[in-house]
Amino acid sequence: MHFSPFWYRSILPLLISSLVVLSLAGCVLHSEQKEPLAGLDDWIEQGRHDWQLPGLAVAVVHQDQLIYANGFGTLGLDSELPVNEHTLFGVASTSKAMTATALGMLVDEGKLSWDDKVVDHLPYFQLADDWVTQEVRIRDLLIHRVGLGRITGNRIQFMPTASREQVIRQMQHHEFEQPFRAGFVYSNVMYSVAGEVVAAISGQSWDEFIQQRLFQPLNMQRSNTSITQFTADDANIALPHQFIDGEVVPIARRNFDNVGPSASVNSSVFDMAQWIRLQLGEPGVYQGQRLVTAEVMDEIFTPQIVVSRAGRLDPVRAYGLGWYLEDYRGLATASHGGATDGFNTQITLVPELELGIIVIGNTFENFRPAVTRTIIDRMAGLAPQDWHGHYLTQYQQDFAEASRDRQQIEQQRQPDVVASLAVEQIIGRYQHDLYGNAEVALADNGNLLLQFWDDGVSRLTLQHWQGDTYRAEWYNKAQREKFVHFSRSNDDEVELKVEWTLRPQLLQVGIYPAPYMRTTVFQKE
Repeated sequence: MHFSPFWYRSILPLLISSLVVLSLAGCVLHSEQKEPLAGLDDWIEQGRHDWQLPGLAVAVVHQDQLIYANGFGTLGLDSELPVNEHTLFGVASTSKAMTATALGMLVDEGKLSWDDKVVDHLPYFQLADDWVTQEVRIRDLLIHRVGLGRITGNRIQFMPTASREQVIRQMQHHEFEQPFRAGFVYSNVMYSVAGEVVAAISGQSWDEFIQQRLFQPLNMQRSNTSITQFTADDANIALPHQFIDGEVVPIARRNFDNVGPSASVNSSVFDMAQWIRLQLGEPGVYQGQRLVTAEVMDEIFTPQIVVSRAGRLDPVRAYGLGWYLEDYRGLATASHGGATDGFNTQITLVPELELGIIVIGNTFENFRPAVTRTIIDRMAGLAPQDWHGHYLTQYQQDFAEASRDRQQIEQQRQPDVVASLAVEQIIGRYQHDLYGNAEVALADNGNLLLQFWDDGVSRLTLQHWQGDTYRAEWYNKAQREKFVHFSRSNDDEVELKVEWTLRPQLLQVGIYPAPYMRTTVFQKE
């Protein structure tokens, strides 16, 4: 293209001016991004205080370097020991990606295909539908499309003293929440199945495989797969807390071994930063050593199934193999949260920026996404937003709404409506195919007790609510409460109906109100 000398002379000053402006803008941007995390400590500490978090830890990986790692607060309300980058927390469902990677390693070794049938590796695997049993593939387990949902919800373990195999065997009695492969139905137990496949093929337990094939080569020296592996001389372990009856209080630590491949890993933000390094840069490579092939890493982060979103204007969400995949302000991200009793975790990867963030706290809150998004905004040079204020305001609104809904339930109570069944009639043992056994008994102090699974752990006190309905309060206050109902069947036998809360509206308010529940009927023996 030919430009006239006049055109060139007329635009030359503008070009020079523009170049100067761009150069200055680049200097300003570089200056702003030179210390993008400046002041982050104070900002996080203020947020920790606002959210009433006893302890919190944060780490940031950028371009294969750990550029930030810090702890805030203390190990617990009853401890003066500070949280640091090496403090152990339960990282819950972020364990799922580790299980998927373990299977990927077996794929690399030619011992497994993502689309192998589960029954070819676990002959005892059985679901309520025989055809589905024969058709479930490894991939189905990892992307939550088998159709089996939660059993009892995150707060209440299912048969907590049973082995993983025992729990898996119970799934033959589990009704399908959705038809097989019809959609995304989150299931912790199906990840336990995936972990048992690792054990069946490798000849090691899932715990041993994760320790030897991931923790050791990734220098995750403090990480483990069970609270039973904590040692008495290790004081740097966070204590779990919950917001109960208007205040944050310490709660008992619970063992989640029977769904270990789904949720039982304990780690620190320093160790989790090493796990993040494996995912970024050249995925599958850590400190120059390839642990997982590029092909397997690509498959892990390939969208496999669509996940529901809050509204039609929200970014499209999908699930890979152990990771949620979505968009944040034009940046592709991979992430996963995790929640067990008193611990909340958020891990987020932004591959385009070679950026990874891990945030872990020792009570339930929604400060984690505020921390994560603020760090991404700073590292990407995006216009800042008040994510702390956004999430805190949203939480306060949700709390007020859930409190109103709970109050409405309690106002509808009619405690003067007497029970049609006498205490002597409801005392006894009950049975359910999926949920096993339950027993109602009278304590020495006259209280009615409900015991599940004969384990000496899963116990509740029954308090009359109205008619033949009782509110059952767990001995472990962190498990909160539930409603149970007694009635007579068509055969005139006494039945026990239990409302399992699969997800409460807001845990800080209580187990009820709840939009996601399942009612099961136990028959009296």
